Amino acid sequence: MDTATPAVTVALHDGTSVLAASGQVDARRHGELLLPAVDRVLAEAGTKLDAVTDIVVGIGPGPYTGLRVGLVTAATFGSALSVPVHGLCTLDGLAYAAGLEGLEGPFAVATDARRKEVYWARYEDARTRTGEPSVDRPADIAAELAGLPVVGAGAVLYPDAFPDARGPEHVAAGALAALAAERLAAGQKLPEPQPLYLRRPDAQVPKNYKVVTPK
Repeated sequence: MDTATPAVTVALHDGTSVLAASGQVDARRHGELLLPAVDRVLAEAGTKLDAVTDIVVGIGPGPYTGLRVGLVTAATFGSALSVPVHGLCTLDGLAYAAGLEGLEGPFAVATDARRKEVYWARYEDARTRTGEPSVDRPADIAAELAGLPVVGAGAVLYPDAFPDARGPEHVAAGALAALAAERLAAGQKLPEPQPLYLRRPDAQVPKNYKVVTPK
């Protein structure tokens, strides 16, 4: 599952292929959409939650509010089922999906970080990220990424900075699960399911607010 972007996406994977998947784009309803999506995917696959042996969750980077929905849900399922919970960079899932659609490297991935910024990373190919994810204004990295295809909604939002925008725009849990299954089968260790925020939350306590207490 992944809720790091406006896409609320869930998939069930059997280690070889995707059995069922769901994806809805709604930046304000992650909490409302995620659990019904889990139920829908399990029903489509004809299985129940207690058959799940591992959980993979996108760890971002992403905005605080949406990202924590997926992480908390994954942690809760993992605890209830006593199964491992693995993290995976959301940008890696997008890069892998772009590779499945035929894109060859090098390229970059960029998602919407709001505040007129993007979360982004460079890739040698669909499976190989070069460096850590960052958050920047598009104009500040346009020269660095000049000549590269850029995958994701961040590229679509800022065509002046990223003229060679490519799909998919949003991460799909099926690609995330397939990449995780591939890495686990190869004996690779996946990241801990801890959030990649890269900056402070959008919602903060106002400064110099007036405290009113009863006398």
